[in-house]
Amino acid sequence: MNMSIKRLMILVSMSAALFLTGCTGEDDKSGSDGHSAHENMEHSGSGDLPDGLKEADNPKYEVGSKAIITDDHMPGMDGAEATIVGAYDTTVYSLSYDPTNGGERVENHKWVIHEELKDPGEESLKPGDEAIINTEHMEGMEGAEAVIDSAKDMTVYMVDFTPTDGSERVTNHQWVTEDELKPAE
Repeated sequence: MNMSIKRLMILVSMSAALFLTGCTGEDDKSGSDGHSAHENMEHSGSGDLPDGLKEADNPKYEVGSKAIITDDHMPGMDGAEATIVGAYDTTVYSLSYDPTNGGERVENHKWVIHEELKDPGEESLKPGDEAIINTEHMEGMEGAEAVIDSAKDMTVYMVDFTPTDGSERVTNHQWVTEDELKPAE
């Protein structure tokens, strides 16, 4: 390999490393609109589901269908075309918590489902109730004590999508609610 190709490969490798480290910045906790800024969020997931989660009997968006995301849990999400990977009936919560890794408080994190809380009981929790988070959507989330900000019984979706900002494709993203989707054109 000649020297200019080696230099080009090193430059590309360094650029990729810098780009990827830019995705792991400190949490910015809460945007001016009150939404949690999900910069340390695990964008792609394994597709593993929590115990007890039930598939939706009659989801508006069937597995394999396409829909447009209408919310911005993270940059590049709003307006992205999603492929539905799973549809589940549950209670979905937005919640606030202090991360177990010492980070600043996260306000109004969207979304954690009932089955991702530690021993929540059969009944849905209500705003103001406290719970222990039993999932790691973001660093420092698992094991954190949370306060429920909102609770809704609805269908939630696991989706794959390519962000509109050109960043890497996201697979098995958990969770998008039915009211955060619209039919693909």
